[in-house]
Amino acid sequence: MSLNDTLGMALPILQAPMAGAQGSELAVAVARAGGLGALPCAMLSPLAMAKELTVIRSATSAPININFFCHAPPEPDPAAMARWHEALAPWYAEFGLDIDAVPEGPGRRPFDAAACDAIEPFRPEVVSFHFGLPEAALLERVKGWGAVVLSSATTVAEAEWLEDNGADAIIVQGLEAGGHRGMFLTDELTTQVGSFALLPQVRAAVGVPLIAAGGIADARGVAAARALGADAVQVGTAFLCCPESSISAIHRRALMSEAARHTALTHLYSGRPARGIVTRLMRELGPMSDTAPAFPLATAAIAPLRAAAEALGLGDFSPLWAGQNASRCREVPAAQVIAELAKGL
Repeated sequence: MSLNDTLGMALPILQAPMAGAQGSELAVAVARAGGLGALPCAMLSPLAMAKELTVIRSATSAPININFFCHAPPEPDPAAMARWHEALAPWYAEFGLDIDAVPEGPGRRPFDAAACDAIEPFRPEVVSFHFGLPEAALLERVKGWGAVVLSSATTVAEAEWLEDNGADAIIVQGLEAGGHRGMFLTDELTTQVGSFALLPQVRAAVGVPLIAAGGIADARGVAAARALGADAVQVGTAFLCCPESSISAIHRRALMSEAARHTALTHLYSGRPARGIVTRLMRELGPMSDTAPAFPLATAAIAPLRAAAEALGLGDFSPLWAGQNASRCREVPAAQVIAELAKGL
């Protein structure tokens, strides 16, 4: 059985789940166009998940992918938070903000029993994970309603671990990909390599279907990924400027400007490495800094700076997530993006 048949989609093209950049509208548009639409749930409450899934189920009968993070919430570390606040204090002063009034918040929630309870009545056909897989009992529940389980690998070792621990297919995330790296067996960035180096190595190491992600933005990228052993592709950045996405005008302008040629991995916005367009925060503090607290605790203190700058029309403190290939970022419907990608099949 092909991956298309397994996932129940017309085309072997997946839309990358992009938390904070999209909701049900993009997922529905992709699903109606024959791809696999995705709903990112890492920043949604269980009630919000149910509301979005209700919208999706009322809009299309096509299969859908529901995505979650699998991180372990960090232990409180007041000293680490104090260092982080001290590092950000000069910018707080610049914008007239009170560094002592920073709200505390998790930023992103891992997959748990409450999330599983919220989505189970909808029986999503595909459930995908970032940062590994959930605990065995939760994974068994997901598989119990017949869902296909996907997870991201950024190294051969991670792909082998995922195959051994129950993933039905693996998203092979090359270094070019925008947003959070799915790395979970190591924090060492020297292990992270590009799609063309990683994909054939993973293909030789595991037997489950593979989904290539990172740097794929047009038909030629789709064809190349397939030639290197991918059964399907996952595309994110090319959808960001579609009218169905929910990114800000600031983010849209950056993606369609020269700024998109300058991306870097940074953990300043969340605490884990993620690829985005270089911003003032990344330039002045350095994209990777020892002062950033553990994921996802960095987010709360960045939020007031982001809001203050965006009120002035600036993206200086905004996470402008983007992959290394933003060349196809255009304000066209998601269905058109799917049709153009499909020419590479």
